[in-house]
Amino acid sequence: MNQHLDRIDVEILKILQVDSTKAIKDIAKEVGLSATPTYERIKRLENDGYIKKYVAVLDGIKLGLDIVVYCNVTLKEQSKDALIDFETAVSNLPEVLEVTGLSGNYDYMLKIVSPDIHTYNNFLMNKFSTIPNVGQFHSNIMLGEVKSNSPLPLDHLLKK
Repeated sequence: MNQHLDRIDVEILKILQVDSTKAIKDIAKEVGLSATPTYERIKRLENDGYIKKYVAVLDGIKLGLDIVVYCNVTLKEQSKDALIDFETAVSNLPEVLEVTGLSGNYDYMLKIVSPDIHTYNNFLMNKFSTIPNVGQFHSNIMLGEVKSNSPLPLDHLLKK
């Protein structure tokens, strides 16, 4: 367990993961503190890097992004410079939501969104395939989402 996190810190993190717009006074009431110490704890959690940022989770389908693809990528070369160049190039593509380095048969897995299959194909042909050092890639189109959970499980932080 991190020595800087106590039970109240963990409870605050759990609350903020579910609803980061919750008022300080409401969080304070849930964790049994007054507003000022709760606010100070949240600021410390932000400054210490436990809270990276606050975001709104949007509904891609309602926004017309009907296609979600997990694309497995193998590079031709795995030198440090080649990896950094690839990571930089794909990180700058707005369609790419996530870039994950892997062990095993593939070097990376990308999560990509697109309005439709035609637009995705154009993305592959005109953007992705122009990135140097891409050897092979395999697209897996998501058919449905069984579970999507952004809150991290934090109970292990409370065990001694």
